[in-house]
Amino acid sequence: MKVWIFEDNLMWSSRLLQTLKSLGHEATVEAQIPESEPAKVAILNLASKNFADLVPPLRAAGVYTICHAGHKEKDLLELGREAGCDAVATNSELTYKIEKLLERA
Repeated sequence: MKVWIFEDNLMWSSRLLQTLKSLGHEATVEAQIPESEPAKVAILNLASKNFADLVPPLRAAGVYTICHAGHKEKDLLELGREAGCDAVATNSELTYKIEKLLERA
């Protein structure tokens, strides 16, 4: 599955990239939405500066969006729900349940 990762945090971006590739997915870290064929899934950090600019065009293109934040960042998690993310997950859910999150796409 083609997955775009929109992540400002270098630790998270490399961790997600490695995990997704080890699961057999075609994953890339992106700073903006590529003009190529859309990915099936996009993973976004709710704390990223450009989060709000990315969700609407991704959703319009039919990309399943998984947004994440720390479990104590309740405001950010709620922001993801309000923005229309397909799935909102805590960082630990993203780490330990990424396959289940991807299955929903």
